[in-house]
Amino acid sequence: MTSIVIPAHNEGRVIGRLLDALLADASASGPDIVVVCNGCTDDTAEVASARGPRVRVVEIPTPSKHTALRVGDEHARGFPRLYVDADVVVGAADVRALAGALAGSPDLLAAAPGRDIPLTGCAWPVRAYYRVWQRLPAVREGLFGRGVIAVSEPGHERLAALPPLMADDLAASLAFGPGERLVVEAARVVVHPPRTWSDLIRRRIRAATSSAEYERFQASLRADAPASSSVSSAPSARTGSADLRALLRAQPGLLPGVVVFVAAALAARRGSRKAIRDQDFSTWLRDESSRQN
Repeated sequence: MTSIVIPAHNEGRVIGRLLDALLADASASGPDIVVVCNGCTDDTAEVASARGPRVRVVEIPTPSKHTALRVGDEHARGFPRLYVDADVVVGAADVRALAGALAGSPDLLAAAPGRDIPLTGCAWPVRAYYRVWQRLPAVREGLFGRGVIAVSEPGHERLAALPPLMADDLAASLAFGPGERLVVEAARVVVHPPRTWSDLIRRRIRAATSSAEYERFQASLRADAPASSSVSSAPSARTGSADLRALLRAQPGLLPGVVVFVAAALAARRGSRKAIRDQDFSTWLRDESSRQN
């Protein structure tokens, strides 16, 4: 049985649209859906419970996504297993496509859907930013930034060995080599973007901070490795100037978007300095504009 674990912290405004999509085209016998309400002070649990017995709701007092994922694992019944953010929208057919991809290849350990980012209603700089971001090679090929990752049982074992990191989806993506992970374009997820420039920068500050934490984790692994061992350099999803130059050579019309992209990256770098200096990798800068109905 395919299991879906949904960690949810104060997602009462949006979790209903995800659950409705998951239940609309699903058989009565599946998939197995577990919503872990972590530290909620709103009606997330009530909204999820209202979807009926096919949705099992677990409540914990700690507002921690990592803890919620582990608790979800304790209640989930089968594999493949999907971890789905409460603020995205993915349907039952997409879940079947991901499960089918994992079942069809023993070498494939993790999969994620293609992403759709509706930009209607977003400020012009936000639209410009995402026109560039979506075209970056690491963004196209990585499993991060989609809010959905599906793993086989061996893939789950690898994820379970990771420490709690703010960049959980980035770490999950980079935990698998190119031959072990796949973006299944036939499956789709709707990822709602921030609508305002300030909310975009909040997201980017969080991404910059979490990337720094992940890189420190990788550096600690190399430092702890025996001198006789050969530890390869850590994989990275950072965007380099060469990536942006390649985009501009292929599509010169993206120049305004590249300027906006660089401005957002610089603002995020400045905004993340204090958190990185203080090693504050727990403060979650949440974007509320993408949660508007």
